[in-house]
This record gives sequence, C-alpha cells and structure tokens, in this order.
Amino acid sequence: MKNLLQLLEDFRSRFGSDATIYRAPGRVNLIGEHTDYNDGFVMPAAIEFYCWVAAAPRADRKLVIHSENYNETVEANLESIVARGNRHWANYPLGVAHALQGAGKRLKGANLLIHGEVPLGAGLSSSAAIEVAVGFALLEQSGLPVDRGELALLCQRAENEFVRARVGIMDQFVSCHGRAEHALVLDCRSLEYKLVKLPARIQLMICNTMVKHEIGGGEYNRRRAECEEGVRKMQTVLPEIRALRDVTIEQLEKNRGLLSPKVFSRCNHVVTENDRVQSAVRAFESDDIRALGPLLAESHRSLRDDYEVSCKELDTMVEIATAQLGVIGARMTGGGFGGCTINLVEAGAAEDFKRNVATEYLSRTGLHPEIYVSASSDGVRQVEAGSDRAAS
Repeated sequence: MKNLLQLLEDFRSRFGSDATIYRAPGRVNLIGEHTDYNDGFVMPAAIEFYCWVAAAPRADRKLVIHSENYNETVEANLESIVARGNRHWANYPLGVAHALQGAGKRLKGANLLIHGEVPLGAGLSSSAAIEVAVGFALLEQSGLPVDRGELALLCQRAENEFVRARVGIMDQFVSCHGRAEHALVLDCRSLEYKLVKLPARIQLMICNTMVKHEIGGGEYNRRRAECEEGVRKMQTVLPEIRALRDVTIEQLEKNRGLLSPKVFSRCNHVVTENDRVQSAVRAFESDDIRALGPLLAESHRSLRDDYEVSCKELDTMVEIATAQLGVIGARMTGGGFGGCTINLVEAGAAEDFKRNVATEYLSRTGLHPEIYVSASSDGVRQVEAGSDRAAS
C-alpha cells in the first residue's frame, strides 16, 4: 500500500517541489452495454479504484509526466503535442492536454506524477480515469475553471481523436459526475442525467476473469459499423431516426427484412438494452430489487448471443455467480471479450460469494480471478493528503 503522503514524497524526490493531489475514479456499468455510442442510455457507477495525479506548475510550457505504473517519464511541449507510439500510455494524458488546448484552454506547463490503481484491461475504465484526473489537474494548475460536462467531452475527444479509440461518452462522464452511494443514469445523446440511490443492503461485486482476448479492439469497431449500417437501412423507411435509440422494438421487428440477420441481431441488442436500462431505473426507484435479476440475465444473454461480445470465461463466471446464495443478478460489464462481470449481491452473502466463486472459477478454468467489492464513489476531485484512504 502506498498512502498519499508517500505519493507526495515521491513527487518531491522526482521534481523537487510540493504538489497538489487529484483523483478520478474508474467505473463499473450496471446495465446499458454498447448503447452509449448509439445515443442510448447507460447506468454506470464510479468505483473506489482511482487514478491519482500529483501535480505542480512549471515556469515554462513543458509537460513532464511520470507514470509510476510504467516507471517511465515523457516530456512534451504544449506548443506542439504529438502522439507517441501505438498504445503508449502517455497518449492518454498528452491527448487530454491537446484536446484542452484545442478548445481554447491556455494551459501552463506542469510536472505530473501518475499512479493508477484501476486494474488495466479489466473493462473498468482505467483510460477515462487517467484522462479525467489529468484534465482536472491541468485546468486547476493553470488557474482555469472546471466545467465537468465539458471536461468529460474533451476527454472523450482526446480518446477518439488522439488515442484513436472510438469510445462513447459514458466512462468520462461518470468519472466526472459520479456520486457516492449512487449509480448514474445517463442519456448519451442529451447528456442529461440523474442519480439513482443504491440500497445499502446490496454490494457491488466485480469479478475479473483475468483474460482479455485481443480480438476485442477490431470487433468493437465492427459492432459500431454494423449498428450504423442498421440505422442507414432503416432510415429508408424511418427517415426521422438518427440512431438506434430512436428505434422501438416494434419498429425493428417490422423492418427486419431490410437487415441482414447479423445486423438485425446487433440492433436488437441495442434496442432491447435501452429498454432494460429504463426497467432497471424503475426497479431501483421502487425498491423492487428482485426485478433486477432477470434484467441482468437478459442483458448478458443478449450480449452473448445477439452482440457476440462475451467469451467462455465471462459466461463461466456469470454461470457460477448466478448459482450462489444471495446473488440478485450477474452479467458481463464493459466492452467484452474478457474483463469483468458485475454482480449485485446481498451484503450478508458477500464473503461466501467471494470465496465460492473464486474456488469454482479456478477449478473450471485454471485461472485465479480477482474479486473486488467496491462502494460507488464521487467523481474527480482534489484531495488532501491524510484525508483519504491509501492509494494502492
């Protein structure tokens, strides 16, 4: 464990000055998968896994960024920021600086020390956490106001245009706007959102399958293209639609003849998933927690069969979890092809769940899973050393 005082000491040792500490959370998505880039609805919660940034201003126009996770330092001139090699970690903070300046934010130079504790490659949005933490830090260090909605959009732009990953807005938005003890329901078109109280008797338990199949990246972009093809074909008879969020289940079924079987299946997942998000909102708001189980189960089935983004390990983890006492619902979460499942578990059953699932998953796959229990968290903020829990 490394506490925040140690993070400050590491910063002083490396840069020779005091620093201010910021943190931004990762997220887990309760329901609403692959709907965000289709202008749909999502229900994520920020989690207590953070990207921590210690920052101090410089007198020049340079960014000097050190990653403790990669034990590497990069430098960049704010007058001309260029991307590093493909998949290089530095493209996330550099892309945010580039996007902020492109939006007219006159940034000052800064020294940054980054420590990430969001598990990498697990589908818990380590990339958005680093983007939002760095963006918030750069704005504050430059004496500029922070508009959280604008920050989320600029961080998304950084990932879309600088990192060249076609992500939706969900991850950055909840990292900016998350609230402890709540999930966030977001309309990904209007960016209107509301907070939904999470019952204290329910634990969010995240099971990491410890696999991430490389097929994921190209397949993600292919799914987007298939959804866009579905919209184009249906616009010939439904000219008013702009995205799949505008299509009802009845309209999709009526016009399935316009679509190939595969494109219909992709669209069917998105259209029905949007309905499941709205049903989940009603279940939380009416305290009908048992109604969530079938919704999560159907979401996973749809992701597995219609959208085809699950994998053997995710299916196995969901099957094991669903059979445990005290489990309300389970499904894959994130982009798919590995990563994590989200499980809603009665608080009193959490320890047995963790032990039993780990044992059976190891027995069936030969893999040691990581199982996290996380309360929902507040969004990005500045923190005082000694006032918050340790960074691990």
